[in-house]
Amino acid sequence: MFLATNRMKDKFKNTLVYLIAFSLLGCGTINTTIRSDSVARRNLNQVETSCKTIPRVYSGVSYDICILRGKPSHTMLWLGSAPQLILVDLALSSVLDTIALPYTVYGQINDGSIDLK
Repeated sequence: MFLATNRMKDKFKNTLVYLIAFSLLGCGTINTTIRSDSVARRNLNQVETSCKTIPRVYSGVSYDICILRGKPSHTMLWLGSAPQLILVDLALSSVLDTIALPYTVYGQINDGSIDLK
C-alpha cells in the first residue's frame, strides 16, 4: 500500500512539473522578457494581431492582450482551443511582470518598445 501511495505522489508531482513547464513555454512574460524580440514578433504575427508595438513594462500582459485580439492560430499549440488559458496566463504574467519590473523598466528606457511589424 505504501509503495502505491508513493507512486501516486510521484506521478502527481511529475504531472504538476510538466504542466508548469508547459504553461511557461507559452507565458507572455517569458516570450517577451527572456526570449528575443523576434519570438514575440513571430508569435503575434501568426495570430495576425492588430498590435504594432508592445511596451517592455508589463510586456507579458500586453502580449496576452494582443493574442486575444488576434485570430486563433493552430500553430500556437499551448493555447489549443481554450482561450480561457489566456486568462490564466494573464494572471501569471501580471505576477511575473511585477517581479521583472526593474529589468523591464531598464529595457524600456534603453531599447524602447518591442516592434511587431
